[in-house]
Amino acid sequence: MLGPGLITGAADDDPSGIATYSQAGAAFGYGQLWTLSICLPLMISVQEAAARIGNVTGKGLARVTAERFPRRVLFAVVALVAFANTLNIGADIAAVGASLNLLIPLPVAVLSTLFTAVMLTLIITVPYHRYATILKVFAVALVSYAITALLVAEPWAEIARATVVPQLQWSREYWYVIVGILGTTISPYMFFWQTAEEVEERDYADAHHKRRRTLREIRTDTAVGMVVSQVGSWFMMITTASVLHAKGVTNIGTAADAAKALEPLVQTFPHAGTLAKVVFAIGVVGMGLLGIPVLAGSASYAVSEVFSWPEGLERKARDARAFYGVVAAATVIGLGLTLIGLDPIKTLILAAVVNGFVAVPLVLLLLRLSSDRAIMGEHASGRLSRAMLGLTFTVMSACAVALVVSLAR
Repeated sequence: MLGPGLITGAADDDPSGIATYSQAGAAFGYGQLWTLSICLPLMISVQEAAARIGNVTGKGLARVTAERFPRRVLFAVVALVAFANTLNIGADIAAVGASLNLLIPLPVAVLSTLFTAVMLTLIITVPYHRYATILKVFAVALVSYAITALLVAEPWAEIARATVVPQLQWSREYWYVIVGILGTTISPYMFFWQTAEEVEERDYADAHHKRRRTLREIRTDTAVGMVVSQVGSWFMMITTASVLHAKGVTNIGTAADAAKALEPLVQTFPHAGTLAKVVFAIGVVGMGLLGIPVLAGSASYAVSEVFSWPEGLERKARDARAFYGVVAAATVIGLGLTLIGLDPIKTLILAAVVNGFVAVPLVLLLLRLSSDRAIMGEHASGRLSRAMLGLTFTVMSACAVALVVSLAR
């Protein structure tokens, strides 16, 4: 039963997510844990709507948008997604290169290029369903944060209270990270990816004379995936708060700084610092392999749907050359951003903030499309879904405005 929902949820904790949650814990301790309690129901509602559109219509989000809105709206939507995804890809590749550099004494540019070449080869040559099986395994990388948090003497009563009781501050740094958390949690690329993958699941079932997934199964898959994502994020924030913030480390400037959060996991071993770097690097590389194809794939689905190109990760490269060409182009442009010397950690958090702004109009688009009976028929969004999507739009808009106001002061 678990497929696109679980993969999308796990991919949500990509290197950009790891950096943003880690910075939140280091800078504000347990003070931003409450955001995850709010994000979980919001992201479930958003991803459920995206998945339902794909399953019911058999079309990707861009194609459905093209049928209901003027082309200028379609082009604006695709441009926003392509921009945000490419920046995110570049930041993620830079993070993977910096993490590998903790273990391999080669220039970050060389390591990033080698990683990109290997990843593109996998995307292009390995069929989606086989690759998806591999992707699910990388979700296990998040377990290292949970184990670390459980090994440290934590004030669990304080953590429980911080998880449900908002602790607001009025500073640009606070709202910058808040918008980053929202953007890396409720990300535009996830909308397009899960819609497209539900179409792939539907087409795969039809081609192999199998039963299509029911909406109940899709909702279960989506809910499980988002819970996995947020539990991982919660433990990341707790770990960096208790290990880094508690020791006065309030700013994560390098991959090595972030890796220190995992030192309690291996402190009983000789050379614990080195081993922590190994665990951290494996996690970032694994989540990079998981997240970057999702970023590139979702951008390619959107572009391909605009021009009605053959699309799909289940297709062979020769049968969908333009689709895979966009995947390769987005990834190579992202690599180019890495090679010009972007600061990996700062760019990761910036990518999350950009997603926080880009997601606002796209959530409104999802609300409109999923509620349209001309598109969805009897499976159009009910009152609860519409209310949750409306709340998501309101919360993300309010936080974006708060950040803009704090920056202007």
